[in-house]
Amino acid sequence: MKKIALFLAASLMIVSCKNETKTTEENVEDVKKEIAYASFGMDINDADALTSERMMEHYKGLKAGDTVNAKMKAKIVEVCSKKGCWMTLDMDGENQVMVKFKDYGFFMPLNAEGNVVINGKAYVAETSVDELRHYAEDAGKSEEEIAAITAPKFEYHFEADGVLLEQ
Repeated sequence: MKKIALFLAASLMIVSCKNETKTTEENVEDVKKEIAYASFGMDINDADALTSERMMEHYKGLKAGDTVNAKMKAKIVEVCSKKGCWMTLDMDGENQVMVKFKDYGFFMPLNAEGNVVINGKAYVAETSVDELRHYAEDAGKSEEEIAAITAPKFEYHFEADGVLLEQ
């Protein structure tokens, strides 16, 4: 009787181990590939970041003076060529967001490109002619392009306290 009980216990252990190994091998295929980021400003992660298209839905509901705390992922269009003190992001192929960095506390690499995750406050504002010309100058636009700016512009803005640049 002892031999039968021992045989059954050993068989159960072997079967358990085989099932455990098989499950582990299956799980390896399910592991999400980690994305490497360079971090700027406050430490943030990419969990729960909205897509740029989803964020545009929030922007469209904002009026001048409204703000909303947000985290989103988008693609860089342009970075300030003088200091990296601002960047623009593509939201949906038609709209862009002007991103500045909280308290001028950090900058992006001048050659930054690709996808970023940003965390902070989204808002809409009217940008003055002087400020638009300043951004155009920072971006290296020609004198003619700068002089052609003659009207303020209603824009989507974001004050980022943290940025992750996909590597």
